[in-house]
Amino acid sequence: MHLILFGAPGVGKGTQAKLISKNFGIPQISTGDMLRAAAKSKSELGRQAKKLMSKGELVPDDLMLNLIKERIQQPDCVKGFILDGFPRTIPQAEGLSQLMQEMQQPPFICIEIQVPEDVIIERLTSRKICENCGQDYNPKVKPVPSDGKCTVCGGNIVTRHDDNRETIKNRLQIYKSQTARVKQFYKERGKFYSVDGNTTVDKVYDQITNILK
Repeated sequence: MHLILFGAPGVGKGTQAKLISKNFGIPQISTGDMLRAAAKSKSELGRQAKKLMSKGELVPDDLMLNLIKERIQQPDCVKGFILDGFPRTIPQAEGLSQLMQEMQQPPFICIEIQVPEDVIIERLTSRKICENCGQDYNPKVKPVPSDGKCTVCGGNIVTRHDDNRETIKNRLQIYKSQTARVKQFYKERGKFYSVDGNTTVDKVYDQITNILK
């Protein structure tokens, strides 16, 4: 199973990806994490990525696709994987489709988690995270413990500097402008689904698993 999760910041993609990864036995491949891992590696692709990142330059699509190809050939991807953070443009989507065809892999299942913008803003402005492990906390689902310490690792729980209304609105606008055409690309190829993310974590997961089954 090869899955792409779409959704604006704050809709719960990360939470759902972790649940799917655990219950279906497939890895969540975050392009950000993958780039950082590649930069630490001694591979030729890793050295190229590290050189560009150290200069603050964007990693070009062809290098990203080669890194993805290298990653999905690892043993933990035999049953499939969840792609997080890629593709974000039409050239990336086209390149990814070509890569999957070359590797004789089945097409992606694409699932969009939809949440109203006002709810996203409310979620993100009230969200806090562990500065050490990144665990999310929010008043409705996972309140901050009274001692302000993470229940996972014991780190300090803080508010992200970019979780303010103005920045969030800008991030949402960027997301919409970047992904509208990409979503249409996958809709035209079938296997594109939308689920209601404005409900509990369990109910969102149930919607997703009904599609995956």
